[in-house]
Amino acid sequence: MTTQSRGLDINTIEGTDLAANATLRVAGRPASRTLSDINKLATEMVGHFADNVVPCGTLPGEQLHGDVTQVTQTCLRLAIEMLDDQTIPGDAQLAQIRESAAQWAREGVPLDTIIHTYHEGIKIGFDLIAAQAGADDLGDLVSGFKLVMKLLDTFTANVATAYVEEQRLVASQHQSATQTLMSALLSGHTASAVARQTGIPIANRYQVVSLSMAPHPDELDPRVNTKIAARRKLRRVQSALATMFNSRALTLLSNSGGTVLVPADPDLPLLTNELLAELSVHAEAPIIATQSIGPTEKIPDLSDETHDLMDLVRAIRRPPGLYEMQDLLIEYQITRPGPARDHLASTLNPLDSHPELLETLRVHLETGLNRKSTGRRMHIHPNTVDYRLRRITQTTGIDLALPEGISRAHIALLALDLQTQASRPMV
Repeated sequence: MTTQSRGLDINTIEGTDLAANATLRVAGRPASRTLSDINKLATEMVGHFADNVVPCGTLPGEQLHGDVTQVTQTCLRLAIEMLDDQTIPGDAQLAQIRESAAQWAREGVPLDTIIHTYHEGIKIGFDLIAAQAGADDLGDLVSGFKLVMKLLDTFTANVATAYVEEQRLVASQHQSATQTLMSALLSGHTASAVARQTGIPIANRYQVVSLSMAPHPDELDPRVNTKIAARRKLRRVQSALATMFNSRALTLLSNSGGTVLVPADPDLPLLTNELLAELSVHAEAPIIATQSIGPTEKIPDLSDETHDLMDLVRAIRRPPGLYEMQDLLIEYQITRPGPARDHLASTLNPLDSHPELLETLRVHLETGLNRKSTGRRMHIHPNTVDYRLRRITQTTGIDLALPEGISRAHIALLALDLQTQASRPMV
């Protein structure tokens, strides 16, 4: 391709019936003449946008009569130069269009609205030119249509690129601001100054959520780049949370989970079991969540509570779902760290050297004390189950034939699991 000072020569991109740099003519005069009254035509176009490109009607008046009008005038000037010189605008000429797209991205104007407006403007301009054409102008009109399509392609590519790049920058800045605000809220520091700096409003109350995400199957596949699989899962979860809570939830997440703060506002949903199930679908992996709701100043305490609940839920092997304190009151109270829990766990110490007895006790409780089901799960004869249960009673004093023995076994196993969980190194 050859590059001219004003842009790319259209004749070097695809052949036309016109000589290089010949002015495109319709009805015996330059086709650009129809667009020459730039100010008047731009005003009429902007009025059409407001009336017919529906979202444009919601834009502030100063934006319609300021930025939109100026960009429309610029586009008309570029169209005139293109029709006269048969050149596609170069980077320098498109700078204002890119800058405007970036500004509209910051202001939250939808990209589809912007693209639709450009298409509508190009259509209006070409219709005005075509209306002047006669039967002998078909060739020139086809050449003009090719030029217009090239111009539309150039506008669309520049607008979309500038818009997406600006959104990425804004998203990165917002993520950094969100993490700063979350750190302040979770630590109990005054967050009002951070909120003013970031522009993120602070709610009076929050639903504090602890999330634990299981690995995606690809994260366990040695043939796959597991880091990429984990990042993709995290991005899907972050995107889903933004959609569910209208981008107002504050998140501090890793590939395995983290903390989410959902404003407890009347106009915003809270995380429910149904939404958590939907989130798991996006993650393509099971998710466990624990939650507590309270005033903003209590967020540090609420966060500690939800993470304690998460440790409990994982230790007692609850299935994926949303849990809160009232779901686990007995387990939570009985299993608080201290002498009582240690004593409960020590009840099963005699089974340390007999792991098959400990596993039999666990499976037998999980099957509802059904010896046949226990045998099937462990691939042993029911008589062997009976023998092992007698051994458990002899070594621990726990008699599963008595209601108090069953209760004691449940609690002792729970305390043992929590003690084991607490002794594992953090990952």
